[in-house]
Amino acid sequence: MTVAALLSAAIAAAGIAPVSRETGERLTRFVATLEAWQARQSLVSRSTGASEIWTRHVADSAQLLALAPAAKRWLDLGSGGGFPGLVLAALLADVPGAAVHLVESNQRKVAFLRAASREAGLGAIVHGGRIEDVVAGWATPIDAISARALAPFETLCAWVEPLVRGGVRAYFHKGEGFAREKEDATLRWTLDLLEHPSRIGAGVIVEVRAIERRNPVRVPQ
Repeated sequence: MTVAALLSAAIAAAGIAPVSRETGERLTRFVATLEAWQARQSLVSRSTGASEIWTRHVADSAQLLALAPAAKRWLDLGSGGGFPGLVLAALLADVPGAAVHLVESNQRKVAFLRAASREAGLGAIVHGGRIEDVVAGWATPIDAISARALAPFETLCAWVEPLVRGGVRAYFHKGEGFAREKEDATLRWTLDLLEHPSRIGAGVIVEVRAIERRNPVRVPQ
């Protein structure tokens, strides 16, 4: 298949509206940069073929916009090879007021994210540092948080709890073992969740709408 055909198939699989020529070019440049860097740094599985990048990674990332079409300002945690953060940045690049922030602690991946954003004209803002440190001091307005194949659900809840309490929704890609992760998390957190079946593969995208710590520590008056 041609790159144009792979792009078209990925967008259709994600369940979002067809993209403009400019957006398609941004996504194509991003994937080309990923493939170039992949030769010397592992950003996706070494066994992932060119067509799989579009289906397993680009389409899987893009489907977030079908779930949160009004969200323009995103905070992507553990961005790694740019999924979903740089895909969201490409799709939102022409939207007034949009901003995509990427958080990554691995400095080699930070270098890749900055280069890919620059070369593809994505305008993403890359924050290099530990996720818990960056999120703890976060003050920039955002609409949504994303994370893909990053950490146990309980850990993700601990990181995003202050922002979700402030009205931000979080969207986490999770695999088939999510039921056990959710069981562990509910021992510590009271959660309002929606589980959206993934359009790509057998996993789910967990939408966290509200979160509250069970038995919070109260400071004596």
